[in-house]
Amino acid sequence: MNSMPALFGSMVFNDAIMRERLPKETYRALKRTMDSGKKLDVNVANVVANAMKDWAVEKGVTHFTHWFQPMTGITAEKHDSFISPAADGTVIMEFSGKELVKGEPDASSFPSGGLRATFEARGYTAWDPTAYAFIKDNTLCIPTVFYSYSGEALDKKTPLMRSMEELNRQAMRILKLFGHEDVTRVITTVGPEQEYFLIDKALYEQRKDLIFCGRTLFGAKPPKGQEMEDHYFGAIKPRVAAYMKELNEELWKLGILAKTEHNEVAPAQHELAPIFTNTNTATDHNQLTMEIMKKVAAHHGLVCLLHEKPFAGINGSGKHNNWSLSTNTGLNLLEPGDSPKDNAQFLLFLASVIKAVDEYQDLLRISVASAGNDHRLGANEAPPAVVSIFLGDELTDILEAIEKGESYDSKSREEMKVGVHVIPRFAKDTTDRNRTSPFAFTGNKFEFRMLGSTFSISGPNIVLNTIVAEALAQFADVLESASDFQAAMHDLVRDTIKAHKRIIFNGNGYADEWIKEAESRGLLNLKTTSDALPCFVSEKNVSLFTKHGIFTETEIHSRYEILLENYCKTINIEVLSMLDMVKKDILPAVSAYVKDLSKTALQKKALSAEIDCSVETDLVAKISTLSAALYKNTEALENALLAGKNAVDSQAEANYYTHTLLPAMQEVRIPADELETIVGEKYWPFPTYGKLLYNI
Repeated sequence: MNSMPALFGSMVFNDAIMRERLPKETYRALKRTMDSGKKLDVNVANVVANAMKDWAVEKGVTHFTHWFQPMTGITAEKHDSFISPAADGTVIMEFSGKELVKGEPDASSFPSGGLRATFEARGYTAWDPTAYAFIKDNTLCIPTVFYSYSGEALDKKTPLMRSMEELNRQAMRILKLFGHEDVTRVITTVGPEQEYFLIDKALYEQRKDLIFCGRTLFGAKPPKGQEMEDHYFGAIKPRVAAYMKELNEELWKLGILAKTEHNEVAPAQHELAPIFTNTNTATDHNQLTMEIMKKVAAHHGLVCLLHEKPFAGINGSGKHNNWSLSTNTGLNLLEPGDSPKDNAQFLLFLASVIKAVDEYQDLLRISVASAGNDHRLGANEAPPAVVSIFLGDELTDILEAIEKGESYDSKSREEMKVGVHVIPRFAKDTTDRNRTSPFAFTGNKFEFRMLGSTFSISGPNIVLNTIVAEALAQFADVLESASDFQAAMHDLVRDTIKAHKRIIFNGNGYADEWIKEAESRGLLNLKTTSDALPCFVSEKNVSLFTKHGIFTETEIHSRYEILLENYCKTINIEVLSMLDMVKKDILPAVSAYVKDLSKTALQKKALSAEIDCSVETDLVAKISTLSAALYKNTEALENALLAGKNAVDSQAEANYYTHTLLPAMQEVRIPADELETIVGEKYWPFPTYGKLLYNI
């Protein structure tokens, strides 16, 4: 392998390459665009495009693509070659600024949620100059936004960038009041930890449910699951280690800061964590990470499963979104700092997050809602569907003291006055990690733990950025007009804590008692996607997004329809897969086993009437009873699926799928899984959980 410094970012048209290959004036103009959002002149774009093309061609690249993130949840690309015909019948390699800046893929088949009629095919991609171009599969990939003919956002990147700009604007208002004249920009940073499963490819190909749905629809519990807790942080098996080695190298080539890898809790489950970077880049990188995880797995005869709950009875996979705020001068706004002024500033930003999360619990829940994640949230492996904030005892005590107007009694820390009240100096690591909390403060960042493993992190970060921007905007309105800034700031922090302390919970989020307590506090418990999604189009949330320019009202309703449609389609595919597996595989396999048992019993009787055939006859009776139940439940599921087509609208259909189809699917699974424990292994048509989880 090449040396690490030479390997890292070798497939990225990054700052070092641009500085080397672009004229100084062009480089400075591009940097102004990247750092402050200044519009890029077309002449500058032409120079950049040519340099980008030359660099890519030197690496053997022949094609380029506008790489974008439509509402499918994955990335999209349409490849064009650099070749252009010359007068003498040969070709030359060309790439213009116009081709760099704007593209026109066919948008008709992407989810639109009613934004346009199917026959209105046109959609545009536009270069995002704040994200580096890169080479993937011998193609120059240019990160772009994606929008409709009439200008509506059709992707996940556009609203994310809008939310980052708005949070920057509101945070800058606050920082100016604290005298930070040197700060010109505030960015959100994210480090998304990614959980995943690895299983043998040959076994995967024998499971229709994994192929069609990404998760197993059937599967009896194996003799051993995760109860011994011996997989977590255990020694990495050679085959997995080889996979991780290649994965790291491929990610490092693309400038992705892959840092930590280890075995997770469930057998066959693992985790990869990157170093923090700005949210736009982190989102691009996480999309690439998921794609490359799957591609590299194939090189090792493996399949990477990113579904939130691929196996029943063991932990599913999440994605921990470590979110923070930083300035262009390197100041982390969620780090307490060493001075009273830093403490006061930190507490104000902390209060803004507390207020935001409490007032917009529903949006945070919606941002992680999906058919797959519904199987995971609320289980003893992931946070509950109830949103709360973990701050740790010390920080909670400090906020309580501020609320009551008392000095915080800290024997080990010097107390410092800020304005008219006492605020102590306190350490950065004021909390432990609470793995049961949906939204936990972990020293200098918040860890949003509710995301599902397949998720683009754009959605949750759009919400986080927007709701915190709203809280900061309200704070700035008060403080900018205050005659006594310090007194007003203290009152603002105190009043915010008093109004929103219900969202703070430092205990066990898995406990049944907490769910009851949360209800008494007035916190939302949106258990399923169909419960949560109507909140997306509530007047409160539409007003929030339109006020800050994140979404238009049309874009909000479009996304609501897309999310509903995706939810229903996912469950519909699962039901059809389940029906297919029962009818074509499980029932025939069971019948074959019963036939052989019956044949054996008859052969025994033929030898002697005295021979005991109770084993065979008892098994046949038990299997027949379970088979009849399976057949009956399968018919009921099929009829329920047909009845669901009569739903009056998308929301009614989603509600029906949640409350009728999912329970009916479980009724089919129960006898099927019991049959798996009885039917001879050579008859059962699918690899068992034991083989899938322990065969690497």
